[in-house]
Amino acid sequence: MAKLLKLPVGIDSFEKIRKEAFYYVDKTKLIEQLLAQWGEVNLFTRPRRFGKTLNMSMLRSFFEIGTDSSLFENLYISHKKALCEKYLGKFPVIFLSLKNVDGLTFEEAKERFAELIGMEAERFSFLQESDKLSENEKKRYHALTAWQEGHYSMEGNVLTSSLQILSQLLSKYYGQKTIILIDEYDVPLDKAFQHGYYREMVSLIRGIFGQALKTNDALQFAVLTGCLRISKESIFTGLNNFKVLSITDARFDEQFGFTDTEVRKLLEYYHLTSHFMETKEWYDGYHFGDADVYSPWDVINHVDRLLGDPDAEPQSYWINTSGNELVKRFVDKADKTTRDEIERLIAGEGIEKAVRLELTYDEIDNDIGNLWSVLFTTGYLTQQEKIERGVYKLIIPNKEVRDVFIYQIQEWFQKAVVKDARKMSAFCEAFLCGNAEEIQKQLTLILSNMISILDTKAREGQKENFYHGLLLGLLRSNPEWLIRSNMESGDGFCDILIEPEDPEAGIIIEVKYVSSFAALGKACAAALEQIRERRYDEYLRNEGRNDILIYGISFCRKRCQVVAEKL
Repeated sequence: MAKLLKLPVGIDSFEKIRKEAFYYVDKTKLIEQLLAQWGEVNLFTRPRRFGKTLNMSMLRSFFEIGTDSSLFENLYISHKKALCEKYLGKFPVIFLSLKNVDGLTFEEAKERFAELIGMEAERFSFLQESDKLSENEKKRYHALTAWQEGHYSMEGNVLTSSLQILSQLLSKYYGQKTIILIDEYDVPLDKAFQHGYYREMVSLIRGIFGQALKTNDALQFAVLTGCLRISKESIFTGLNNFKVLSITDARFDEQFGFTDTEVRKLLEYYHLTSHFMETKEWYDGYHFGDADVYSPWDVINHVDRLLGDPDAEPQSYWINTSGNELVKRFVDKADKTTRDEIERLIAGEGIEKAVRLELTYDEIDNDIGNLWSVLFTTGYLTQQEKIERGVYKLIIPNKEVRDVFIYQIQEWFQKAVVKDARKMSAFCEAFLCGNAEEIQKQLTLILSNMISILDTKAREGQKENFYHGLLLGLLRSNPEWLIRSNMESGDGFCDILIEPEDPEAGIIIEVKYVSSFAALGKACAAALEQIRERRYDEYLRNEGRNDILIYGISFCRKRCQVVAEKL
């Protein structure tokens, strides 16, 4: 049996994937489409983890002079003989990924920018010895690579002109115009916004891009990728040769992300076809242009886990990643109307929203509508359908992203509700006193202000577990109480059992969920009867606790009823 190809987990180098026997989903049709639908400056906006960097690496490997043409053997583009003859390995290429241009201050970030361009310039060290360049041109090259006191010493005008200078020198040397590839172009702007030097970074990038991409006679074409389409007025002023290819554009719609056919083929190759439906439910659902696509990062990671453990369950690979700050900000800023809309999204409904595809980072927090737009362009929401110009019905694409929302909602709940010490102290005190009326009042207020994470298709038991977990989170705000969940006692397992500081006291809570408000009272009575019949108090009495309060608490959506008795 032939050895299976390795899975490229976290690998975004096209050359490495092709040379080191990794599985590759063929996206080389992008080259043909790019050349057929010519744009001098092309911007692809896609969510993170959708293969942008790998595609850019592939473009570099195809066009760059001196490339290894065998990298493209048996791929789609290799069958386009005339195109390969004309373009394969024929151009000098400048390739920059801005994903690590970061810093707590503008000076730090600027230094990282200079380092990135300086290191790329050093790839072409042959320029400083070439007799094709004049002495002045060699001095210009030296200015790009000069090293002083532990860093590249590009200052002001040199850094601003650096890409233009390098493209001109390469064009002069090769007698061929230069291709410029800039990956994750918007990351420095995002970092700058977070750290408070946004205007300075906008000015720097406007200068660099303006000189390299506008009226640059040495430019063949440029390709940029990023998550957000930054307002043209902010950094692309005067770029009339600019083509934007966003997630709503039908052009190139299958070239970022995996299609259904590609995922089936991948699973079949690794003998995992039985996992197709779970892969689809968790990682499909994104709608770009006219295509439905999966997140490549997640599919590759899930298949890799399955190869190590055939029983591995799908998981969210986006949780705890830095990009989820957007969802956090969205949930934090949500008013009651928006919280209701978030609930509907989590329940599987679509929400109609006007979407702005072009923003600046400093506009994002100005209006909750802008955050809806950013969630759409960054992949946390996708279009179910286009309603009219600029208006879309938005949905959460899959189970993985739903998990991200739920995670951030739970964090918000802990911060906004559970950590309100004064309210939680009064809430817990009511339980000690048997004050069912006060507990019911406080719980109802909490329910009315929270965001439900219940799926409308959830079973009764799942809904009951949700309210059980909610109550546990609230009660655990008292650090002096020993709280046990699903504790074995008597003839069964009680939902919540509490041992307060008072060694004589004990609290038992049984939770019920009902589908109608009219059934709340009956459910409370049934809960209390269950506690008595199954002798849930046995454990507490064995601990010497005989002053026991029992609670039946029933829930229906955002309403509850509480009944207390002394046992």
